[in-house]
Order: sequence, then C-alpha cells, then structure tokens
Amino acid sequence: MQIHIASEDQHKTTFTCPFGTFACTRMPFGLCNAPSTFQCYMTSIFLDLLQDWMEVFMDDFTVYTD
Repeated sequence: MQIHIASEDQHKTTFTCPFGTFACTRMPFGLCNAPSTFQCYMTSIFLDLLQDWMEVFMDDFTVYTD
C-alpha cells in the first residue's frame, strides 16, 4: 500500500543527489508521522478482521484460525 502525499506538500520531501533534485509523491517511512499514519490506514482497512482473525503491526500481519 502506498499513501499519496498531497501535491502542495511534496516540496517538503525534496532531496538532492548527483542525479538531480527529487520530491516524494508517496509517503516514505522516514517522515515523523508516517508510521502512525500507515498504522491507522492498516487498522481501518482490516477493522472487521482484527478482533477475530488477524493482528496488524505496521507492515506485519498475523492471521490465525481456531
């Protein structure tokens, strides 16, 4: 899953390297709130399965049965 960065905020992720200057269009995990934002998205996507069949921690999923 990739979380889009709003076009008006992409300049905040700008970096320069020998190949040019680039800005992220998707949220990298290095941003201060990126992990919690990603966790919220994962929790909301799998909400109906979380209590009965699965656990989600960041980008790790545990699915279990009886």
